[in-house]
Amino acid sequence: MTGTTPNQRPAQKFALIGGVAAIVLAIGLYGIARSGGKTSQFAGACPLSQAAAAKAGPLAHGEVAAFNTANRDTPLSDIAFKGPDGAPTTVAAFKGKTVLLNLWATWCIPCREEMPALAKLQTALGSKDFSVVAVNIDTARLDRPKAFLKEINATALSFYADPTADILQQLKRSEKIQGLPTTILIGPDGCEIGMMEGPAVWDSPDAQSLIKQVQGT
Repeated sequence: MTGTTPNQRPAQKFALIGGVAAIVLAIGLYGIARSGGKTSQFAGACPLSQAAAAKAGPLAHGEVAAFNTANRDTPLSDIAFKGPDGAPTTVAAFKGKTVLLNLWATWCIPCREEMPALAKLQTALGSKDFSVVAVNIDTARLDRPKAFLKEINATALSFYADPTADILQQLKRSEKIQGLPTTILIGPDGCEIGMMEGPAVWDSPDAQSLIKQVQGT
C-alpha cells in the first residue's frame, strides 16, 4: 500500500467523538494487521467480502491511501439505524448490495467537508448494486442535519440517522470506531471489505476505481 497512512493525516482531519473515549481501541486489538504481508484471519464466513478485500488492496492509494482492507471475517449486518422514513433498519436491509457506510455529524468539521463528495459518489455510482449510506449521529438539534444536506445540495444522499448514537457502541464491539468521520465499505454478504478513518475525497477517480473494482465492474 502506498501513500499516506491514517497516522500521517493532520489531527484536524479526524474529529474525536466527545464523551465516548472508551471506544478508542489499540490497533493491536485487530489481532493481525490488515496488510503488509501479515497473515489473514478470514475463516470463510464472508467469502464475497474476502474476495473484494483482495481486489481493493492494490487500489488503496492516492485519495484513498488510508483505506485499510479487512483481514478477517467481520459481519456487520446487525448494525442498526433509522431509514429515510424514520423506521428502524439495519445493514441487513442492503443484502446483495455493496454499501459505503459513513458516520457523520454536523459538529464534525471533517465530516461536513466530505459530504459533498459522498453525494457526488452516490450520483456517479449509485445503483441497485451500490449505495452510499451516510448515517448522521447528531443527538441534539435534530433539524440541523437535514438542513445542512439541503444547504450543500446533497440531494443524492438519502437521510439515515441514529439520534441515540447507539451505532457507536455497536461498532465498538466490532472494533470499528475511533472518531469521525469513519467510513466502512461493506460487501453484498454484509461483511466488511475495508474501512477509512478520517475523511476522503470519495468522488475522486481513486475512490471510484476502488469501488468499481470490488464490484467487478
